[in-house]
Amino acid sequence: MRVNVVSDVHGNAKDLAIAGDGADALICLGDLVLFLDYADHSRGIFPDLFGVANADLIVELRTARRFEEARDLGRRLWAELGTDRESAIESAVRRQYAEMFAAFPTPTYATYGNVDIPALWHEYARPGTTVLDGERVEIGGRVFGFVGGGLRTPMRTPYEISDEEYAAKVEAIGEVDVLCSHIPPDVPELTYDTVARRFERGSRALLDAVRRTRPRYALFGHVHQPLVSRMRIGATECVNVGHFAAGGRPFSLAW
Repeated sequence: MRVNVVSDVHGNAKDLAIAGDGADALICLGDLVLFLDYADHSRGIFPDLFGVANADLIVELRTARRFEEARDLGRRLWAELGTDRESAIESAVRRQYAEMFAAFPTPTYATYGNVDIPALWHEYARPGTTVLDGERVEIGGRVFGFVGGGLRTPMRTPYEISDEEYAAKVEAIGEVDVLCSHIPPDVPELTYDTVARRFERGSRALLDAVRRTRPRYALFGHVHQPLVSRMRIGATECVNVGHFAAGGRPFSLAW
């Protein structure tokens, strides 16, 4: 049995279409949407709406952790654009989701990332794509548990939830062989991004579950350039499956 796993797809439909090649199933750990490519500021919803120069500026502000100034810039740009923010973003996301979900092979098991909009997923998930969040499924005789979304941050991305709500989803899946989430357990080596030079938010509830239930694997993404991409916590192999948007290669799990 072989399962290929991807995360942080961010608009890379071309490689997503072949990500399941040679595998019995594909797992996607979220972040299908591309709002803004921090490596190429000409790509994404933001530069499409406001231009590359403004994308350069907002990346500079966010990288410097000047989040209030970045929000002020965003408010000004939306006011100047003169269109409804919610409808403009939803239209752009829908276009991306139509392309991303069409690229999923059968079967695909997917959960949400922090930049995804869960309310739209069931409109685009075709037969053969199973969406899971706080739920478990058996694949090839092993039990996989899925926890989607991220925790609240100053970035205010679309699917950030409270620590309590997130912990309840972790608790709901119970003991599993493979723990699948978008964000990592709250371990400094796994949450530090070496390019952004900051710690992303990891989950204490995930870390506690790993220590308590001892799954074979904990798979996640979210941190694009982690200080450590793979480490053991007790009996569990913790693996950042990679920034698929940039690398275009899935992580393979075989048994």
